[in-house]
Amino acid sequence: MTAVPVDLAGARDGTIAVRAASGTMVAGRVRLATSFWARFRGLMASAPLNPDAGLYLPVNSIHMLFMRFPIDAVFVSSQGADGDRRIVAIRAGLPAWRGLVMPIRGASGVLELCAGTAARQGLQPGDVVRFGQPANPGADPVAAPPDPT
Repeated sequence: MTAVPVDLAGARDGTIAVRAASGTMVAGRVRLATSFWARFRGLMASAPLNPDAGLYLPVNSIHMLFMRFPIDAVFVSSQGADGDRRIVAIRAGLPAWRGLVMPIRGASGVLELCAGTAARQGLQPGDVVRFGQPANPGADPVAAPPDPT
């Protein structure tokens, strides 16, 4: 795998990329929500995610209150010595404003991705992902691009 492992503690509220074990890009611009405020805010009241964007929260449960769009939640384990994180559970198509995902055993974080990303990328529990340098540094990691019409 070509992604350079990222130390989340050293990349506070920065941006990472997430790749599957095959090297396929899952999301090229994932914002890290490592501070209390960033975790509290999450994606509440934000614009819909760009298909290549997401948010990583170092938590094992989430809610959908104040969310304006559906997401896929991909729960991952802690980083291993090789930089890999195993997918522990996937909650696809979580609807806006409804729902709570109770704590997921074995998860140390969750990737909140554009709804449909998990299926489109063929992600399954047990698969491996790796965090690395962002694919497009400097771009807004969460907001969808403006509608050209």
